[in-house]
Amino acid sequence: MDDDALATVRSALAERRVAAAQRLAALTGRFDEVVAASAGSNLDDEHDPEGATIAFERSQIDALARQAAAELAEVDAAEARLADGTYGTCERCGEAIPAGRLEARPTARTCVTCAAR
Repeated sequence: MDDDALATVRSALAERRVAAAQRLAALTGRFDEVVAASAGSNLDDEHDPEGATIAFERSQIDALARQAAAELAEVDAAEARLADGTYGTCERCGEAIPAGRLEARPTARTCVTCAAR
């Protein structure tokens, strides 16, 4: 991979890192707000008419936060592959991952064929 391509990949990964970190921070703040707002309410979600809504909202925020954390982990893994020279190589079959796939998904670990399996 030439220097221009590496710079492009690093830039794309940096953008993804910033976006995922911002998303995670916002979701963490929102989760804390939901928990704080429900602190004075009836903690028995099963019998509280608002309980199901609060529980659902907490669960939804938690799932989105886990997705953002997973995105950060994928960026870390892609940066590690860049550092060790394996970036752009399919982890399953060892073939090159097409440039178009890497442009669309810079954290891709597999080629299109292996991803479809």
